[in-house]
Amino acid sequence: MVEVGVVGAGGYTGFELLKLLRLHPVFKIGKLFGRKSGRIEEFYPGFKGVLEGIVYPAQLEEIAQFELVFLAVPHKTAMEYVPYLLEQGVKVIDFSADYRLKRENYERFYCSHRDPKNLSRAIYGLPEFFREELKGAKLVANPGCYPTATLLGLKPVVEFIDGEVFVDAKSGVSGAGKKVTETTQFCEINENFRPYNPIYHRHSVEIEEKSGVKVTFVPHLMPVTRGMEVSIFARLKPEVDSRWDPTTELKSFYQNEPFIRVVNHPAGIKQVTGTHFCDIFAMRNGNHLYINVVIDNLLRGASSQALVNGNLIMGLEEEAGIPLLPSLP
Repeated sequence: MVEVGVVGAGGYTGFELLKLLRLHPVFKIGKLFGRKSGRIEEFYPGFKGVLEGIVYPAQLEEIAQFELVFLAVPHKTAMEYVPYLLEQGVKVIDFSADYRLKRENYERFYCSHRDPKNLSRAIYGLPEFFREELKGAKLVANPGCYPTATLLGLKPVVEFIDGEVFVDAKSGVSGAGKKVTETTQFCEINENFRPYNPIYHRHSVEIEEKSGVKVTFVPHLMPVTRGMEVSIFARLKPEVDSRWDPTTELKSFYQNEPFIRVVNHPAGIKQVTGTHFCDIFAMRNGNHLYINVVIDNLLRGASSQALVNGNLIMGLEEEAGIPLLPSLP
């Protein structure tokens, strides 16, 4: 068994991570840390009798006693933990954006980076593209939901795309976290649908960094708790053969990937909610390309992705403890 530490146990992604760790064949929850202390079943009454324990104040010396630590903390916060933990030989999986971007791009959208020396040590946590680098990594920058869904649909076909890509992305409101805001309270989100931070959203630069193409990215909030649907629109290069088929291309690219399903009909969020799967549908109309991607924003877009990365860096089977059956019919 490998005991792991979890920092940020009280948030939605922390909740999902604890559910996964409770059933993991190798990882065992060693200690929970958070901004608020108390018993975990006080945060989540449904854990009572199944997963109980104390959430302790986050003290670096206490966190550093574990070989592997999951940092489910907000952006700008992970930098307070990572330097010390790496110095103590701890392997870290960071849920925030603090180590995902080049320094100049991070500082453009977030704040001054206080740990630039470790930026080059971080491995971007999308196994489909960085699996070998993740094996034995010390610091993993776990991608969020929007970049994950977009990159999984976009990267395999980048070489065929001409010019800018347009991304129309929609997320369940759980992606905004537990903190209530004017736009996420029930009266605002119920029976409503809206874009937010269009065009200049901070995830646009992350998608551009990792894909190598210019994107116009517009996110939206759906009046559902969880799930994500991303629609990608692009033009194909003039030289692309008229017989080239995006579905065939994607199936070939992902033929050995256990958690990618290339489907023959447009995908809905219910078919992946509660799982680690990413379902992708694609079609072309002349030189126009459309790609439809669905994931569970809290799992594939956060917690189960972190667990896959934890499996890889600890030398375990990638599929260990990963949810495969949807929670909705």
